[in-house]
Amino acid sequence: MGQVPGELPAGRRLDEQGLDTNLAPGLPAEVLLSRPDVMAAEQRLKATHANIDAARAAFFPKIVLTAGLGFASQSLTGLLSGGAWSFLPSLAMPLFDGGRTASGVDLAQVRKVIAVAEYEKTIQVAFREVAYQLSARASLAGQLRASSANMNAQEKRLQIAQARFNTGLISYLEVLDGQREYLAAQQAFAQVRHAQLESATQLYKALGGGT
Repeated sequence: MGQVPGELPAGRRLDEQGLDTNLAPGLPAEVLLSRPDVMAAEQRLKATHANIDAARAAFFPKIVLTAGLGFASQSLTGLLSGGAWSFLPSLAMPLFDGGRTASGVDLAQVRKVIAVAEYEKTIQVAFREVAYQLSARASLAGQLRASSANMNAQEKRLQIAQARFNTGLISYLEVLDGQREYLAAQQAFAQVRHAQLESATQLYKALGGGT
């Protein structure tokens, strides 16, 4: 603009970004349709003259992703029970308009098969990534609570050791031990918190960049 910019507003702190805000229960699976890879797979299907509504009806499970506290729903965990994809496609309407490709029938058919396979695989990857990140979210939440409790306990232990040293009951070596344990607890808490925030960003990405 040819001018010196005014003072920029201060950014929010990392713990104020809302990255680990609880997801609302009953989050519909349709949010995954905004993922770039799913959108690209649908565009490839369109290029083979596929009926996208029919493809979604056949290959896209209509479930909710989250239950209480924003953790994975039973529908989602059941969909990937034992690591295997349990949803079976069911075509209730024609997927392709055969009248639109009069020439190169063999090549067109191959492209259709490839596009459908890629579409199904992309959807499976999307659901697996969300299920994994929701599971990690629940696990890390429990780890953070335990790490926070340990850090508070070590802080209290250090305070007691310091008070006992001040009255001459113990040597300073015990205070140093308390400081070392408290520092280790702080570091462990920071590592879990880092993992929790990283998992939150990966979940945001897995959900297609929004909820």
